[in-house]
Amino acid sequence: MRVLARTLAAALALGAAAVHAPARAADVTFGALFPFSGQLALLGEESARGVEIAVDEVNAAGGVQGRKVVLARGDAVDNNQAIGEARRLISLEKVVAVFGSYSSARSIAASQVAELSGIPYFELGAVAEEVTGRGLQYLYRTNPTAEDMAKLAVEMIVNKVAAGLGKKPEDLKIGIIYEDSSYGTSVANFQKKFAAGAKLNVVTAQGYPASTVDMSSLVLDLKRRGIDVLLQTSYQNDSVLFLQQANEAGFKPGAIIGGGGGYSMQPTADAVGHKVIEGVLDTDFTQYLVNTKYTPGIESFVAAYQKKYGGLPRSGHSLNNYVGAKLILQAIDKAKGFEPDTIIKAVKGIDVADGVTAVGYGFKFGKNNQNERAAMMGMQWQNGKLVTVYPDSAAVAPMEMRK
Repeated sequence: MRVLARTLAAALALGAAAVHAPARAADVTFGALFPFSGQLALLGEESARGVEIAVDEVNAAGGVQGRKVVLARGDAVDNNQAIGEARRLISLEKVVAVFGSYSSARSIAASQVAELSGIPYFELGAVAEEVTGRGLQYLYRTNPTAEDMAKLAVEMIVNKVAAGLGKKPEDLKIGIIYEDSSYGTSVANFQKKFAAGAKLNVVTAQGYPASTVDMSSLVLDLKRRGIDVLLQTSYQNDSVLFLQQANEAGFKPGAIIGGGGGYSMQPTADAVGHKVIEGVLDTDFTQYLVNTKYTPGIESFVAAYQKKYGGLPRSGHSLNNYVGAKLILQAIDKAKGFEPDTIIKAVKGIDVADGVTAVGYGFKFGKNNQNERAAMMGMQWQNGKLVTVYPDSAAVAPMEMRK
């Protein structure tokens, strides 16, 4: 009888605890799959912060379909771990969808797992063409692409840079270098395509591993060729390495146009020195020194970021991920239920015009589930700050040639 009584008391206690504990049914879990450690951790973490702020704001407004949104993190430190973490998030964390992943290679690997599991995967930052070029049913991308990045760089050369250097576009010697993963290769291929269309003279296009620790021979080759305009698609470490070694070798082309987060981060400028990075251009996601009439809400995001993380955003990647994640969550809020096809139907209905979001561009999913309104901007490092210089509608300063 004593054993029975103790068992009954324990059962009643568990029942009481269950009543007072937060019910799991009150939460809905989404995955946040980014490189939180390893070589790409800085921008991976920065991207995830944007998703976290979006979740905070959505939860403060009542959640999604009345349920609190919980983020389950997955560390996509490399492609293999991205696959393993995607499986864990889906099978163990029971996520209804995954947000990711900044790295194109990680995104390509992990989204295949989600596709086979029938779980929606929302890419908020990877740009390689292959991400949305595989005909996947459950993969949607909110951000601009490699094609957008390359097209903008060539446009800037033709419309601004050539005149600034006192030459005709076709008389410039163009060099293209890129980290050789799916990201850099995709951007470089489009750069060559658009350059050919604009009749630009590309004298060399060279890939290298993002993990390289010495670019001196590449720098000397570019110097020997007399490159006028250098395009580099890179991550942070290789951006810093190239700029440092170019400076040491006295290689100073008329214009350097970087592509991607490596060139848009304050830590990059701090690492190489403001004198070295002065005048360097960048094609990337929307940054913070921009015409705010074109990007309503950007100041509120910066304030929310400062409050949560105790400092200014380190890159526009957090902003870009914030806007994409929030629009996705708001669309799902209007649906009934969290079944994969219900979620997909909800996001397909997103229709947001240009000029009404904090990133400036609009949102509407088109061919290959790509946001057909996504666009990049041209920035330049001036006096230690990254200011928007292109297009004119978003610019806060004129483009200046390097001295």
